[in-house]
Amino acid sequence: MFRNSLRLFPFLFRVSVKHSELGAARPFSKSTYFQNMKIGTHDGVFHCDEVLACFMLKQLPEYKDAEIIRTRDMQKLKTCDIVVDVGAEFNHETKRYDHHQRELSSAGLIYTYYGEQVIQTIAPKECPLLPDDLRIIYKKVYENFIEEIDAIDNGVPMTDQEPKYKIRTHISNRVARLNPEWNSNLSINLDEIFKKAMKLVSEEFLYVTNNFISVWLPARDYVKSSLENRFEVHDSGQILEFKERFPWKEHLFDLETEMGIGHEIKFVLFNDKPSSWRVQAVPVSPYSFVTRKPLHKDWWGVRDEMLSEVAGIKNCIFCHSTGFIGGNTSRQGALEMAVASLKAD
Repeated sequence: MFRNSLRLFPFLFRVSVKHSELGAARPFSKSTYFQNMKIGTHDGVFHCDEVLACFMLKQLPEYKDAEIIRTRDMQKLKTCDIVVDVGAEFNHETKRYDHHQRELSSAGLIYTYYGEQVIQTIAPKECPLLPDDLRIIYKKVYENFIEEIDAIDNGVPMTDQEPKYKIRTHISNRVARLNPEWNSNLSINLDEIFKKAMKLVSEEFLYVTNNFISVWLPARDYVKSSLENRFEVHDSGQILEFKERFPWKEHLFDLETEMGIGHEIKFVLFNDKPSSWRVQAVPVSPYSFVTRKPLHKDWWGVRDEMLSEVAGIKNCIFCHSTGFIGGNTSRQGALEMAVASLKAD
């Protein structure tokens, strides 16, 4: 499956780890001024991958003011400082990135060698990403954005089976729609439309990257802290506590593996709103409703006073009919629901 291309194509991460050794970008100082830099790509119909590749390059200091030369004329391409998606050559040392790999598009190649630098330029200047966090964000942006563009550009299907419906609103399709139709006025300036396409992909790329930096990463730190303090919640170490509601499942699975904890966490407590706590069973995978251990089966589908009576726990609110989540008006009550469910057969 293409979605495992990072595992099947370890070249991508080996390159990224050593990008500074390979000279992924020329040394830059504020006193350096890069004059007349040129980024080369093909002319004619454009695609999402080279549009995104050009946008990423223009985030870097040396290419920030570079002119984009759209041509297939090899003599003109030879004058360019870096070339993407054209030229029939892939050579990092000479900065030629016409892709031949089934797994990567030209955007994937540029991201391979320059992605970490691009992300660091986007990150808040007052709080640059630490090396470990940068690596994590680099991987997540690939998996959640770049990989899709690589796959579409290389014609890699999402599944081995015929999909039941088609998605026509993805970023690659929206970029493609900017190209003039076959029967339209051919005097349209494609270079100007190319700039519009760059703006379109920039909004998507910046949203994804900033979301991982500003929203996703802090949540990861919160989950990690909760895992480290789990024995303060209950001596079993199988119950986590969060003070608020936020996306935690993906982080939990990643961190359990990184911290060597295994799959011992069974329940999560979090404050949903004033006088409302939730106890949620941990699923067997981040997107599954099948749980490692559900709430007590005798409670499924029972509510309010009746649930409190059946459970022998004050102030119960509800238990879902499949036992994956329940509620109580207090933290103590939610904790008691988790502990009782841990002990249940």
